[in-house]
Amino acid sequence: MPDTDMVSRLREGDEAAFADLTAAYNPALLRVAMLHVRTRAVAEEVVQETWIGVLRGLDRFEGRSSLKTWIFRILTNIAISRGVREARSLPFSSLADGEIETGEEPVDPSRFFPADHDQWPGHWSLGPTSWRTPEQGLLTGETLDRILLTVNALPPAQRTVITLRDIEGWSAEEVAAALEISAGNQRVLLHRARGKVRTAVEEYFGTVEPTVA
Repeated sequence: MPDTDMVSRLREGDEAAFADLTAAYNPALLRVAMLHVRTRAVAEEVVQETWIGVLRGLDRFEGRSSLKTWIFRILTNIAISRGVREARSLPFSSLADGEIETGEEPVDPSRFFPADHDQWPGHWSLGPTSWRTPEQGLLTGETLDRILLTVNALPPAQRTVITLRDIEGWSAEEVAAALEISAGNQRVLLHRARGKVRTAVEEYFGTVEPTVA
């Protein structure tokens, strides 16, 4: 429902609306909290404190950002405070910067022709395969397991961004605002994460050489 309607219902003490909101955001809140604290148990406490903060702060919510962004900023502030007490206080933006500065390539450079190739400079030498559609089973069984295993193994910032974008369905603007990172950094993290996931799925299906006319 629109933010204005949800906020109105929450201010009126609508327990069903609050239950819907927590069910929608708890998984993502927990993932972000775990970037700042040591254990899942502490992260769960951070999420609980976040919802308390949301209820206490509803009267101060002015709608300058989306309700989702406002909730995640409350979480981030609480998580960083807990992280400081646990000597783990690295903000997400620093974590993201660290991953971006590695200069890693999302796809193995050996899969491209060199820049001085006489016919296809910089083009695929070993191209990606066509994936089956969801109706053919792409998002079921072993393929889904491979995708989720790859996402879970990504560096923390990449894992968080691809989870919010491609699993939770957030927009680029929402992710950048909630995690307090630049639009450019959001794009780089997502590009790298998607590249690794695609590579993992291609390994499952096998790669094919492109047809050269």
